[in-house]
Amino acid sequence: MNVARKSALIALLLTVLATAAFAQATVRVDVTPGHAINTFDPDSALGSSIDVLSRTDINRVYTPHIIQEALSAGWGPITYRNNTELRMAAWHWTENGTWSDAAHRSGYFTGSTDLKEPIRYILAYALPHRGFATSGDRPVAGPNLTYWKSNPYLTSKFTGESDTLHHQWVVVDLQAEKPVSAVRIVWANPYATTYQVEYWVGTGALDFDGGPKGEWKVFPKGALQHAPGGTVTLQLTDAPVATRYLRILMTESSSTCDEHGAEDVRNCVGYAIQQIAAGTLNASGAFVAVTKGPDERRTTYAVSSIDPWHSEDDVNASGSYQHTGFDLFFTSGLTNNLPAMIPVTMLYGTPDDAAAQIAYIERRGYPIGYIEMGEEPDGKHAMPEDYAALYLQWAAAIHKVDPKLRLGGPVFEGVNEDIRLWPDARGRTSWMGRFVDYLKAHGRLSDLAFVSFEHYPFEPCDITWKTLYSEPRLMKHILQVWRDDGVPKNVPLMVTESHVSWALTGPMTTIFGALWLADNIGSFFEGEGEARPSTTRQFNRRGFRTPAWAGPRGRISCPTRTTTSRDIRRRISPLT
Repeated sequence: MNVARKSALIALLLTVLATAAFAQATVRVDVTPGHAINTFDPDSALGSSIDVLSRTDINRVYTPHIIQEALSAGWGPITYRNNTELRMAAWHWTENGTWSDAAHRSGYFTGSTDLKEPIRYILAYALPHRGFATSGDRPVAGPNLTYWKSNPYLTSKFTGESDTLHHQWVVVDLQAEKPVSAVRIVWANPYATTYQVEYWVGTGALDFDGGPKGEWKVFPKGALQHAPGGTVTLQLTDAPVATRYLRILMTESSSTCDEHGAEDVRNCVGYAIQQIAAGTLNASGAFVAVTKGPDERRTTYAVSSIDPWHSEDDVNASGSYQHTGFDLFFTSGLTNNLPAMIPVTMLYGTPDDAAAQIAYIERRGYPIGYIEMGEEPDGKHAMPEDYAALYLQWAAAIHKVDPKLRLGGPVFEGVNEDIRLWPDARGRTSWMGRFVDYLKAHGRLSDLAFVSFEHYPFEPCDITWKTLYSEPRLMKHILQVWRDDGVPKNVPLMVTESHVSWALTGPMTTIFGALWLADNIGSFFEGEGEARPSTTRQFNRRGFRTPAWAGPRGRISCPTRTTTSRDIRRRISPLT
């Protein structure tokens, strides 16, 4: 059966479903030659995905019966999700490899391409240099948190650009407006010699989904040059300013080496901070930190990037949080003998390790369809220019292995509107627009073979039947947003992870979910999308007979987007 006929049959099937459910609607089907909005091959455009599991669940999933049931759903290719990067951690796609500091089994790990024992499990490693950072989703816990240090791959040593183009920052979120006239910074090495301390005027400084509403202003005494390291107490203004957010914006480094030594240049670039506290100075000039009541939320810290340095002691080997090893994944039959979409860790990895991962997969003879670069940089508040600078380094390393490989991203979180952030020097606020512009300015737009994003349109506990009608508009709108941001027409748009909502919710297992999926797929291809997987949930894999979204004693559990619960909505399996 040819592609056009397959497409027509699917369109007619969706039409029949819609007509049966909404008999009062009038449906017109135009089959005039030349009037086609889009064409696609269902066998390659509609697939499934798999995400992080426990070791026990990996052993359960990869059994003949479960694999057979998964394949019986009829989905085509599969995408492999990178939850480790979502959780601000490093992953070792193999435990066979080398450390940059071999004597201490620490530093930056590069997996080996040697074909030894098949890889069954992939482990996550906490990042000690995450320090006090709490941005993004709930980080993988680690025993050795030390200080925050920025990503060395965003310095001129690796980008080939001035560090002023990739300034690094820490945002202090006091959770409520507090009077601030001073700040205490305990610098580690390397420290910033040129930086400024700013306060936010407005609301939502870290709301990249809705868009920040306001602006950063430098404190009257907040701009520093030739600044020292160590513990520094700064009087920023004579009279306290009421603000919720402070930002330390760093543009020049001391280039002094951290505690790991000068043997590796990555230890000696960027910025490192042990502690930040906001407050005031009392009458005697002593620093007094902002006070909080017992019912007030704790201060949190968002950061521009994180150094992926770690050691063997930082491994999460509990068994409750692991990814499927690539040998098990490719040989299990779950890929349906089709090329798979594979991720590489980028925000918290190294280009050499990413290239080695791809080289290993190709040496095994496993087919790769696409490679996703990183995972949800918008959720980590990464700047588009920083993501793009890493993207180009990783692309160069991977294309040395195989220049034919198709790379893409940025793998946005499930959003319904453009991602907006603080304006750059030219006033641009669109994350996607600035990312595309960076690639163009560097003559590397050809390295973007596709644009991928996630689609989770509805709040989990606000869903009604009326909600169903909004899906076609939401899907087609976000596809057009990416085009309006500058994504070229010849760069395919792909939804690589999606469902009714980002958290477990009852309609996922009812006829609502089926009707939503029909609208979702139809509107996606009507909006000129290229490919999308069907993502199903953990409760399907385990075969629960009662509503899995129900909490204790049948109560509905309604997580919110402010509760770090993206990890519970992410246990994805390709099973029905």
